[in-house]
Amino acid sequence: MAVITISRQIGSGGEQIARLVCEMLRYRYFDKQLLIEAAAEAGLSREQVVDYSEDRYEVQNFLARLVRPGPRPVQRVEVRQQDTAGRVRLTAETVDEAQYVELIKAAIRASAEQDDIVIVGRGGQAILQDVPNVLHVRVIAPEGMRIVRLQKIEGLSVEAAQQKIARQDRATAEYLGRFFGIRWDDPALYHLVINTGKVGIEGVAQIIVDTVVPLRSFPAP
Repeated sequence: MAVITISRQIGSGGEQIARLVCEMLRYRYFDKQLLIEAAAEAGLSREQVVDYSEDRYEVQNFLARLVRPGPRPVQRVEVRQQDTAGRVRLTAETVDEAQYVELIKAAIRASAEQDDIVIVGRGGQAILQDVPNVLHVRVIAPEGMRIVRLQKIEGLSVEAAQQKIARQDRATAEYLGRFFGIRWDDPALYHLVINTGKVGIEGVAQIIVDTVVPLRSFPAP
């Protein structure tokens, strides 16, 4: 059994590859449901869970960081707490981005213990970096191909696609650097770095499957 983390550039086809790998290996796909399970243990309800991944992260400018240093608040939630007499009460609390990242970390670690799961983004390559039987993959693509994919999927103009790529790349780099202390494009973090401009979506999925199968058969050294 093994776990796969996939870090992907927007427009590289990483999500599609992850879904294909799940189908081929009959793995689970890490999604909001697994976050909800982790949140329940923290006293949050299903409606209050925010998947605060790099896809939702917004880069702060220099002035904003000066005015409001530290973690930014994300939302106001009601947390269920039980007192010593067994009575449940609701307490209103503000949850900041750092707390939601900790929730994601807890959910990923708990899911990884069950094996047979594909985790896309969310710092999985950092959270599980030293965990045995975890395959870390980075999926990239040439900018031109990324632009074409975004145009096809989201109906964007070339200029809008370019802007979205630049914005998301910057947000991902800042998110992973800020909360996990890594450079997301550091090849030393990954077992595989695959360019979908050189190998198609199906080909990349097959490479991942062929690589992870031995991990499921042999224990880590």
